[in-house]
Amino acid sequence: MRDLRSALPAALLSIVAAGATVLPVTPAAAAVDNSDPGKFVDTLTDEAFGVLRKAGANRNAARTQFRSLLSQHFAIDAIGDRLIRRWRPTITPAQYTAYKAALPNFLIGAYADRLYDYANADLKVIRAVPRGTSAAVQTQVTKPGAQPINAVWTVDKVGGGYKVSNLTVAGINLAVTQQADFDAFVQRKGFDALVAFMKSKG
Repeated sequence: MRDLRSALPAALLSIVAAGATVLPVTPAAAAVDNSDPGKFVDTLTDEAFGVLRKAGANRNAARTQFRSLLSQHFAIDAIGDRLIRRWRPTITPAQYTAYKAALPNFLIGAYADRLYDYANADLKVIRAVPRGTSAAVQTQVTKPGAQPINAVWTVDKVGGGYKVSNLTVAGINLAVTQQADFDAFVQRKGFDALVAFMKSKG
């Protein structure tokens, strides 16, 4: 059985800052500029990579920072609902609750550790294209000794600021890719098995 976490390429893993439950605001999280889409992505990624550079070998400290960043600046509920959109009408409230509880830790297990390979990466905002209450922020990620990677961050207006709702990296759409993997897993083994798998990897 293919590990669901292996579906995303290393390029995508290099810029996803994933986390878990909502934690108190940290200085790094507070430094994110939510005034417009471009500044939001620019300062959010600066903080994310800054955490990696400062943490060094202390991965637990970095993971705590990522949890805070994600809980505040990623549209966790919207992302989670999108991934199981096909199955939402058929699952029970208890199954839904279990899934939402397992999702954040699953994302940490999938992405956070691999981010250490990209602590020296640099992200440059190219442009932000408005799309109603959302925007597509086009960026370029550069790692020393590697070719630049194009990444598009979809951000949605939420309250007085923005939240990340999707990423497309080198033409690969994160939401579409992960949703397809979840669909395939549920078709083979059922929804409860998906939740159990997520818990085991979280």
